Amino acid sequence: MHEYRSEYPDGLTEGRVRGRGAQVNPSNRFEPIRLDVLGEHLDEVMVEHPEGVQVATRVYRDNAKTMINRVESADIPFGWSINAYRGCEHGCVYCYARPTHETFGLSCGIDFETKIFAKMDAVAILRRELGRPGWKGEPIMMSGITDPYQPVEKSLGITRGILELFAACRQPVSIITKNRLILRDLDLLRELASCDAVRVAVSVTTLDARLSAKMEPRASAPLARLDAIGRLADAGIPVSVMAAPMIPALNDCELPSILKAAKDRGATGAGWVMLRLPWQVKDVFLDWLAREFPDRAAKVISQIRGMRDGGLYDHRAGVRQRGEGARAEQMKDLFDVWTRRLGLNGARAPLSSARFRGPGGALLWD
Repeated sequence: MHEYRSEYPDGLTEGRVRGRGAQVNPSNRFEPIRLDVLGEHLDEVMVEHPEGVQVATRVYRDNAKTMINRVESADIPFGWSINAYRGCEHGCVYCYARPTHETFGLSCGIDFETKIFAKMDAVAILRRELGRPGWKGEPIMMSGITDPYQPVEKSLGITRGILELFAACRQPVSIITKNRLILRDLDLLRELASCDAVRVAVSVTTLDARLSAKMEPRASAPLARLDAIGRLADAGIPVSVMAAPMIPALNDCELPSILKAAKDRGATGAGWVMLRLPWQVKDVFLDWLAREFPDRAAKVISQIRGMRDGGLYDHRAGVRQRGEGARAEQMKDLFDVWTRRLGLNGARAPLSSARFRGPGGALLWD
């Protein structure tokens, strides 16, 4: 995988890259060699580019052989997932999926949001997988480690192609995104909704546009995401809000406001996740936190450690998504109170596989 090796080594630091979330490329935990940049070179870069440099997005073909992945985790509420891409241009500094890029010999930092691997053959692969005799139309989650509506989707249309196939097969699917580009596919979502075969969650991390621009620079602005919730609801698409991640002493106080704003737009369900920082994601997030919020960085870190048994991450199922201790319990209670008050915690009908039919067109349940 030499051709994908990072061009932006560990020494690349604050203020050097414009329009991106990460400003560092932490070393790959699988690579024995670490590359650093001499300080004199960084000084030269600053003189030549005082406003920072821009790093273009590069798209590579992902020669995946399969699309449908089995999910076996006690605290994840779905059994199958698909991902049209690997890497994500949104550049969310907190993204737990960043370490997946290390399997390419790349970094979870700038590389993750500038080197995108696209599954160009996704529809053909899925058509084969949906046509297998053993596949009965079980619900699929899209996506687990990347946003299916990240900016490159506008030109590549891989997610659109997948949904066209799903609509033809009446394959039930749940979608989570933080990009209003999902509205492009309202026609397909309506078709799936008519078969009780779609559910959408829109991730809203903050209502503060300035914080969002710093924390998730290429995702849709908060008001655009709320507008997407409203338009999805108006189109009859079951839609919920995912308030994630909640970051102590930074955006956690916004939880009630996010829930209410989503409810006002027509959301019928809600979820939340506490910040999680596996592997080298810690380096990306802590670098960003110190740069953007030096006045409260120590408080944020202290409260994270208070919910993670003194560490920055706890991988245990049931704990990694919520944390534990007094602060974590307070967040859970706050979420429960407000979802109950707003009517966002009612039972939701499961996605239906009753009308699934293989790519050949025959209903399996006749």
